[in-house]
Amino acid sequence: MIPRKTSLKIRKTHRYLGVIIGIQFLAWTISGLYFSWTDIDEIHGDHFLNPKYTPPEFLSLYPLDSIKIPIVTLELLNINQEPFYWINNEILLNANKGTIKKNITEQEALAVASSHLISGLEVSKVELITKTDPHHEFRGKPLPAYAIHYNHPEKLVAYVDARNGTFQRVRHEQWRWFDFLWMGHTMDYKGRDDFNTLLLRIFSLFGVCTVLSGFLLWGTSSPTLRKLIKRN
Repeated sequence: MIPRKTSLKIRKTHRYLGVIIGIQFLAWTISGLYFSWTDIDEIHGDHFLNPKYTPPEFLSLYPLDSIKIPIVTLELLNINQEPFYWINNEILLNANKGTIKKNITEQEALAVASSHLISGLEVSKVELITKTDPHHEFRGKPLPAYAIHYNHPEKLVAYVDARNGTFQRVRHEQWRWFDFLWMGHTMDYKGRDDFNTLLLRIFSLFGVCTVLSGFLLWGTSSPTLRKLIKRN
């Protein structure tokens, strides 16, 4: 038979653990429900992409042996139906003329976004972003980039790399809710993407302790268990 004083201490410990961890448990549950009830392809914005987009074919390109740059990596890109070489992840060279291009223009970025997205979207504004903070929806991606905003209920934004004209991604309200809830789920309130934060580990341990104290509390207060102990 467990002394009443010990039982009260277990009850008190369980109660305080419940207060400490309860809000975070609620956040984990709500975010988990959202994750399980949403389509990840829609979160990524795949339904805004043009399913018929295919890169064009180019002929008679600028010969590679005429490029006076040591080539480590090479990629052929399409910018507004014009071919470009993307060399060493830093140099954009016109694959027709052999001339180096600094960055793409706003109009070229609009053309790239238009070819990758579904038709009927109306542009509201275009901005060139050169830096992002850890909570920005384009965080950790190549900069500078054009952010193309559309008049859409989902507050749709498309991002195009200003260095080489590659279409990067789209962001919309569903993704932003997902991102916010993911921050609470991982408890990474600085960058949102670290699943090994110290805070998460501490609260996970608190959660285990809360569950174990609940089992212990049931064991100390269960009449059935008390009867079994008395019989033995």
